[in-house]
Amino acid sequence: MSTTASPTTVTTTPTTLNTNWLTRYQAVREQSVALCRPLLAEDTVVQPTLDVSPPKWHLAHMSWFFETFLLREYLPGYTVFHPEYAYLFNSYYNSLGSRVNRADRGTISRPPLADVYAYRAHVDAHMAQLLALADTLPATLAELFELGLQHEQQHQELLATDIKYILSTSPLAPAYLPAPADQKPATSAPPATWLPVTGGMHQVGYEGTGFCFDNELPVHDTYVADFELQNRLVTNAEYLEFIQAGGYKDFRYWLGEGWELVQREGWQAPLYWVEKDGQWLRFTHHGLQPLNMAAPVTQISFYEADAYAQWSGHRLPTEQEWEIAARQFQPTAATGTFLESGLFDPQPLPADADPSQCHQLLGDAWEWTYSPYHPYPGYQRAAGALGEYNGKFMVNQLVLRGGSCATPESHIRPTYRNFFHADKRWQFTGIRLAR
Repeated sequence: MSTTASPTTVTTTPTTLNTNWLTRYQAVREQSVALCRPLLAEDTVVQPTLDVSPPKWHLAHMSWFFETFLLREYLPGYTVFHPEYAYLFNSYYNSLGSRVNRADRGTISRPPLADVYAYRAHVDAHMAQLLALADTLPATLAELFELGLQHEQQHQELLATDIKYILSTSPLAPAYLPAPADQKPATSAPPATWLPVTGGMHQVGYEGTGFCFDNELPVHDTYVADFELQNRLVTNAEYLEFIQAGGYKDFRYWLGEGWELVQREGWQAPLYWVEKDGQWLRFTHHGLQPLNMAAPVTQISFYEADAYAQWSGHRLPTEQEWEIAARQFQPTAATGTFLESGLFDPQPLPADADPSQCHQLLGDAWEWTYSPYHPYPGYQRAAGALGEYNGKFMVNQLVLRGGSCATPESHIRPTYRNFFHADKRWQFTGIRLAR
């Protein structure tokens, strides 16, 4: 994914199956179903734009992944649930055969949602059988199993953001969930300060002993000059100043492609912003709500992020700068808003936030960097179908860092490299300034 494309697997040390894996598998799988419970069956079929996949397709595709890469390969005597599901629910694996065109996923009215849930139950029951055989299975199964869980967590983030987009296209502006009764939007954010980072040679890339995707490797040296990173994300109030100053009408702040896009699409504000009777509202998972001025601005493209940075007199960080700063300033415990919170929106820092602890580096909003999504020096694409995860997407995209309020907390780390095309803005994408 990007969260739109599942990165490839690598574990830096061998992973072994144990008695906790079934419990973890069940918890991850249940999270996906829980995300879809508030929906009507009709909601799960809709695909209003190419970037968005129907929730029913997500639910089936996640099961197809476990069926294809684990059950068919490792469970003796396993029979696929339906022989045509591979065609319907393959995403982009050319080596695994033909598939429904991505733009046509919303045309799949059959199988019905009930059959998709039956498919999930079938896969879950057989995965329990497979995990019971763990002691007799090759070590490679453990890595594939971990990849399957990480892959499902990626689709959970997509579910959260795709559901929001789907509901936003309805003239009824339906709420996914009721708004909290005690919700009181903050009116101001703590003043932004700057985090100084000393330049020189620094290491970038994953150095832990657990799971990472192959695009986080290998660890390598990189040189940066002295720089500073803003200690929090840009807020809605700050971005509103850019709008009110005519930022969407002044070509001087925009890259050429971005300026053409703004004019062609008629953009005047971030996605989901609505001005009504002189008040700014924003479509959220709770329907239309007053714009939370202290919350981080999200759902903006790279072009908008860069234009704001130019207008403010600063710039976007490179992904190397972001990771180096995160190594220095990210607390051991993550402090941001994640999928598990159930808030489905980035939360503002409290006015009295401890500047040494709350930098919003993980969670809340994915942060655009001014770095192309390219392989690290020494990167090698994996063999087989899993080699299609990552390497083939390493062109014409920009790297984002940090995760968002829709990212599962156990899925993110400072070395995680997300990637999107510069025009994409349906994800929780935001801005952090550098200088």
